[in-house]
Amino acid sequence: MEKKLHILFLNGWYPSRVMPYNGDFIQRHAEAVAIKNKVTSIHVITDDNINNNLEIEKKQINGVTTIIGYVRPTQNIILKAYLFYKAYKQIFKLIEPYQFVHVNRIYPIGLIAIYLKIFKKKPFIVSEHWTGYLTHNIRGLEKFFSNAIAKNASYICPVSDHLGSMMQKNGLKGNYTTIPNVVNTDIFKPLKIKNKTFTLLHISHMGDQHKNISGQLRVIAKLKEKISNFNFYLIGENSFRYKPIIKELNIESNVILINQIKHSEIPEYMNKADLLIQFSNYENLPCVILEAFACGLPVISTNVGGISEHFPDNFGTLISKNNEKELLTSILIFHKYSNAEKALIMHKYIESKFSPPVLCDKFTSLYEQALLRINK
Repeated sequence: MEKKLHILFLNGWYPSRVMPYNGDFIQRHAEAVAIKNKVTSIHVITDDNINNNLEIEKKQINGVTTIIGYVRPTQNIILKAYLFYKAYKQIFKLIEPYQFVHVNRIYPIGLIAIYLKIFKKKPFIVSEHWTGYLTHNIRGLEKFFSNAIAKNASYICPVSDHLGSMMQKNGLKGNYTTIPNVVNTDIFKPLKIKNKTFTLLHISHMGDQHKNISGQLRVIAKLKEKISNFNFYLIGENSFRYKPIIKELNIESNVILINQIKHSEIPEYMNKADLLIQFSNYENLPCVILEAFACGLPVISTNVGGISEHFPDNFGTLISKNNEKELLTSILIFHKYSNAEKALIMHKYIESKFSPPVLCDKFTSLYEQALLRINK
């Protein structure tokens, strides 16, 4: 199939050999856009194990030309800026002619997009995923430059309406249109492989302030007083740091800790589970909830951020933030509940709104509209 446009993805976060899962949701956006467009995705990151000042790596990954620059870490801010500049300069020499720029994470990577717009006449949109807008106000140089980037963008695309409203409360004015994260519905689908034991699941980066892991574990201890035969899978980077509190709560026989796993392995765990738990203090629109729905897995989640924007009533339960009693009650209700008859309905809902072809069409439409305005 002939590709419509060549899109350059400029990424503040992106998977690399240093951080293999960092910004993998951005990578999935790039792969979705690549269904109908040529995509080159670039990123620069420091690497403690690099022998030289700079190393450039170019690969084809799932239909996306991926160019990662690795630079030697340094405490000297001026030298660091120079190395990053040098890395981007070399990377741009490897990029074939492109028509449009797609920025991921408005600041600071969006500064390059402003340069490309002014001096190379390349329009750009911004996709924003950062939860930081939910917990603090940006200020100083970050606010000044973020404002400039937002005003110059053809579109700003937060992953939830709630995130967009928080960005605007931070003073970032622009042309907003929400485009959510993508779900690969070819792999996230019902597989009918449930465990015989009642199984709860939580998957995240394990930050307690954000995901409230300690609160979940306290609820698991209370759950053990009600039912004895269940498992709670806690999957994510640094999950083992919770061993002491698990021992203290005497729930070692019920909690199974698993370190970071490949994204492609998640569907199996979701299909074996009976319930996904999301007990966050703040969120945008977590990929893990949408992926659970695609697998036919019901979710109990706190009603924070943009979660309620795509949470049909019969797909699970929304509860109050930090309400451990409500979480326990909801789990006990689901303990007697079978979701098998709704699994296909849940999958089709996600497929119609979040599948790669749907997201590709949404982004491609924005690229074309922006180019039309410029070419008038």
